[in-house]
Amino acid sequence: MRVPFVVLAAAVATVAAAEPLPEPFATPVGAKLARVAGWPAGAAPQAPANFRVSAYARGLDHPRSLLVLPNGDVLVAESRGAYPPAPGRPSADRVTLLRDSTGRGVADRQAVLVGEVTRPYGLALRRDRLFIGASDAVLSCPFLVGQTRLHGECRRLAELPDDDGHGHWTRNLALAPDEDALFVAVGSRTNVDEEHLDEHEPQRAAILTLKPSGQGLRVYASGLRNPVGLAFEPQTGRLWTAVNERDGLGDDLPPDYLTSVREGGFYGWPYAYAGAHEDPRRRGERPDLVARALVPDVALPAHVAPLGLAFYTRSQFPKSYRGGAFVALHGSWNRTSLAGYQVAFVPFEAGRPAGPPQPFLTGFIKDEAAGEVYGRPAAVAVATDGALLVADDAGDAIWRVVFKCAACTPDPVPPRRRAH
Repeated sequence: MRVPFVVLAAAVATVAAAEPLPEPFATPVGAKLARVAGWPAGAAPQAPANFRVSAYARGLDHPRSLLVLPNGDVLVAESRGAYPPAPGRPSADRVTLLRDSTGRGVADRQAVLVGEVTRPYGLALRRDRLFIGASDAVLSCPFLVGQTRLHGECRRLAELPDDDGHGHWTRNLALAPDEDALFVAVGSRTNVDEEHLDEHEPQRAAILTLKPSGQGLRVYASGLRNPVGLAFEPQTGRLWTAVNERDGLGDDLPPDYLTSVREGGFYGWPYAYAGAHEDPRRRGERPDLVARALVPDVALPAHVAPLGLAFYTRSQFPKSYRGGAFVALHGSWNRTSLAGYQVAFVPFEAGRPAGPPQPFLTGFIKDEAAGEVYGRPAAVAVATDGALLVADDAGDAIWRVVFKCAACTPDPVPPRRRAH
């Protein structure tokens, strides 16, 4: 049974443009943990008509994030947090290189590029340096595109707050278009910090920035409970993030979201959500910060757990997808029925959202009533040939989505201008 993708109405430009939000606790405060059944032979997620889905790689160990290299190789971070525990399956703690040497759309070669990293997640490449966002540090490793193993040691660029893999442990990375700054997403340690732990760690619930040399680490934007997806919108060069909002206010509150990131901006956590909607658990504590809280750009359904984020920059897909954002919705655990468990698409025009989120890759839910799923999408990336790659951490696979329609007339692609 498939769960429909529920969109908050008119969630295009701002959360404020959506339907009024429910009051706190107006909907049930539930929990439903999904049980992973695995993909049966021959099965795969489902894409819209005229798209084809196939397995790019299988047999991975919890693939969580992806980086496509200029030569077409794909790096995948294989790691897991300490909660919920996985008996008999500790974190793989490695970065693996995948190569399709035949051009058939299947990674026929796998090589461990970096091992024994503390829960790697974020990956970014700048010239001859590979940056890895481990849960406790940003690493810089010597690497040349085409290599299948490192020829040198990684060094620690910056230390990051960590809780031994508990809570929000992912540390995603994004390199600025001019390659002069590296951005790091760091989630909170708590839900709404009623324990007053996060307030003593200003680098939590924030996006940090530093020089590629490791200098100048500082907070770029704050009040983001758990920002995971990080990507630069190609037309404007503006940074965007996908954020997991707080728990415990009801099945349908508050909305997770996708938003552009303003330098120095405060996005509400833990005192407010969706702009100046005050969290009743922190009522009256910081009215000054509630008043400052920025309204996110695109509302997503509550508790869908948006993780991976990628803008479509190639021409293999139809024109309507070009420039838009793909978001991997990992799926809920903290509501009475399953939500998410799919890849959503948000159309963009002129660098801004131009329509509501819509389902793109579905079929991850096997039986909603029983709480069974085949897998869970965790990351998205655009391959050099224009295919969309989707890391399925629960299914231990990477899916490849291509547009394939012999009867369709392809959209005209303007010729490239020569550089002068």
